[in-house]
Amino acid sequence: MILLACAVVVACLLSGTTCAPLACENLIRPLVDIPLDHLEGTWALVGSSLNRSLDEDALKTRDSVTFVSTNSTFVQRNRIGDKCQSSTLNVTKQGHVMTLTGANYVFTATFHHTSCETCLLFRFDVQSASHNTTDLYIVSTKRELDAGVKEEFAAQAKCLGLPEPIWMDPTKELCQS
Repeated sequence: MILLACAVVVACLLSGTTCAPLACENLIRPLVDIPLDHLEGTWALVGSSLNRSLDEDALKTRDSVTFVSTNSTFVQRNRIGDKCQSSTLNVTKQGHVMTLTGANYVFTATFHHTSCETCLLFRFDVQSASHNTTDLYIVSTKRELDAGVKEEFAAQAKCLGLPEPIWMDPTKELCQS
């Protein structure tokens, strides 16, 4: 195994290129033919990597975040203490890209491969009058992920030039429908 690792490093050095882009290319692969019905349902936010510190600060005030996706809407439910807040966005889907439109924002979600069978991994490109940003989210029908999936997500965030992920506390109550 060590011999194989050394051979890969030597091959990268001799070729005059780095091997990291190939690793990132494999980690950040779009889901080209995602079935639309796979997106529908209730998903708990498990982790995210956010480009803006203001967004990170806002997320840290939330005990839990739930996304409910239907064919035409995307509802985000935030639990802060014993209160729930909801916001609804209109949805259009085309292939592996979903566009969510609200009053002040347009979110373009691109879905990517993940090794987690109960998860969706998506990159949000956010456009608003005040800022444009890219964030990465992993949501699941389960509240906790194993260490390997968390490591994979952190590597995917790094490939996109995003900071270390923020992990939600799986013991916190979700907002109900």
